[in-house]
Amino acid sequence: MSSEAKVLSKGMQDVSFFKKIKPYVELIAAGLSGVLILAGWLFDKYDYGAESIISYLLAFVIGGFAKAKEGIEATYENKELNVEMLMIFAAVGSAIIGYWTEGAILIFIFAVSGALETYTMNKSHKEISSLMELQPQEALRVTNGYEKRVAVSELIVGDHILIKPGERVPSDGLIIKGHTNIDEAAITGESMPVSKSEKAEVFAGTVNMTGAITVQVTKESSDTLFQKIILLVQSAQSEKSPSQLFIERFEGTYVKVVLLVVISMFFLPYFLLGWSWHESFYRAMILLVVASPCALVASIMPATLSAISNGAKHGILVKGGVHLENLGHLEAIAFDKTGTLTKGKPEVTEVFVKEGLNKQEVLLKAASIENHSNHPLAQAIVKYAKQTLEKELIQPDNLEDIPGWGVKASINGGQWKIGKASFVGLEKSEQFAEGKAKKLASLGNTIVYIEIDGNLSAMIAMKDVVREETKHAIEDLKKQKIKTIMLTGDSEKTARTIAAESHVDEFYAECLPEEKVNQLKQLKEKYKTVAMVGDGINDAPALAIANVGIAMGEGTDVALETADIVLMKNDLPKIAEAVRLSQRMNKIIKQNVVFSISVIMLLICSNFFQILDLPFGVIGHEGSTILVILNSLRLLKS
Repeated sequence: MSSEAKVLSKGMQDVSFFKKIKPYVELIAAGLSGVLILAGWLFDKYDYGAESIISYLLAFVIGGFAKAKEGIEATYENKELNVEMLMIFAAVGSAIIGYWTEGAILIFIFAVSGALETYTMNKSHKEISSLMELQPQEALRVTNGYEKRVAVSELIVGDHILIKPGERVPSDGLIIKGHTNIDEAAITGESMPVSKSEKAEVFAGTVNMTGAITVQVTKESSDTLFQKIILLVQSAQSEKSPSQLFIERFEGTYVKVVLLVVISMFFLPYFLLGWSWHESFYRAMILLVVASPCALVASIMPATLSAISNGAKHGILVKGGVHLENLGHLEAIAFDKTGTLTKGKPEVTEVFVKEGLNKQEVLLKAASIENHSNHPLAQAIVKYAKQTLEKELIQPDNLEDIPGWGVKASINGGQWKIGKASFVGLEKSEQFAEGKAKKLASLGNTIVYIEIDGNLSAMIAMKDVVREETKHAIEDLKKQKIKTIMLTGDSEKTARTIAAESHVDEFYAECLPEEKVNQLKQLKEKYKTVAMVGDGINDAPALAIANVGIAMGEGTDVALETADIVLMKNDLPKIAEAVRLSQRMNKIIKQNVVFSISVIMLLICSNFFQILDLPFGVIGHEGSTILVILNSLRLLKS
């Protein structure tokens, strides 16, 4: 290896090393500060005065640098004193009156609490880092048969990219060639690989498991679902809850009051209570230490970040602390029907064939005809036939699509008509199977009729079925005394059926987007905090007006951008889980606030009555801050 290469290699190793230790710099500095304090104490014990002071000064500088820098910068930017500045004054004041050890210990414990807070921040950013690592940096672009490896950022909509087995998908797109299995765990959380072939959609960050596929890019790299997930987590960590904003507003005023009281304590006890100048100054320094609201300031943000981090780990993406805090106070929740409570796609629920006909043969031919249509009902019939029959579909002799009515076809010599009741004859359809169609329709089914050679011969019932997990999710919310309401644009009859199957408390049918908004406004007047769950463009206005908007992860881009919370796996039971997480967070924040205020009041009173010494004041104040942060870290656990 050449000398230049060795130098380059060493430089890269150094960069890698510093990158690894960066999250632990504050903790290392705090540890080193502790070692220097011990050295200073030993020097002092054996009468090495100069060496002792040098050790303490180094402990001050190394342990306090990060917090001092943070405090000075914030003071300069905001033109307002803060908690960090109070700690600097307290530590320097302790040293001035000869309490070097106590001042250094104050810096040490403050550095440890700062390191713990940074650890919480790093832990909450871990989800973004792990997501970033899943995003490929390059893609194999295919142009006129030629392959070229390019940066993902250079891809444009319409480009063709080749993805080989074992590679991650670099961009959202549609498969135009090939068949494979895709591991979508990073996006949907689904553990089993999904089989994909031509025209199937693939997402950036997922893994191509088996076959080589050619994909047509459908979104810019900045617009992929994967990138949206990253942006959602980032925005969640930057947005502050109402409690946090209140504490930050309170902090500035509180710091000024503390400084005024401390200055007063330099003089008033000397003139009014007969204290000595040394005692007055000493008590003022203790007050400066114990009255600083470090624990109170640390009561909320670490807890909020820990809860958001926990939610992201479990597929619940929250866009900010304010939304997670609101979720814990939820009294009612409104659901869209299609794609939220239900699967969003029709499924065959029953196939009825006239006596004397072969059910499998009728279904096979009907599916063979419907295979040439893109209508959702036609595709549902095809899907059902492929799942239940073990035969290949047949090619019709000729086929005529009649928009809005159905389809005519000739297959194996027979003349077929498939469509709505009025297409095959309304009177015949009503009499068919002794009115069975009417009963099925009352249960929310849509009926497709099949006429063969002029005779009404069969009917297929389909409906948008309720998700398997919906009932469990609704029942779980009811246990938490949250009212459940369904808002849908469907008819009263269909809405009533779905409401009964999903076990919601109330439903409102035939709701256009504007009416959903009006219903939300009425619900907000009736209940304190209301959430809305939806997935479509038509749900966006309601998601925006609700106290908390919750979007299904497979919903439209508009719904994802409008909502405050996104359920990555379309997993409705995660809503109750998110509510419990919010309640845990709010409970821990209350514990932290009450505990921190109690400790501050106790220490201030003890100092005024001359019971408290500076070492115990330092331990009590900074110890409470560390305990508050450790209590918040409990939210990182499932």
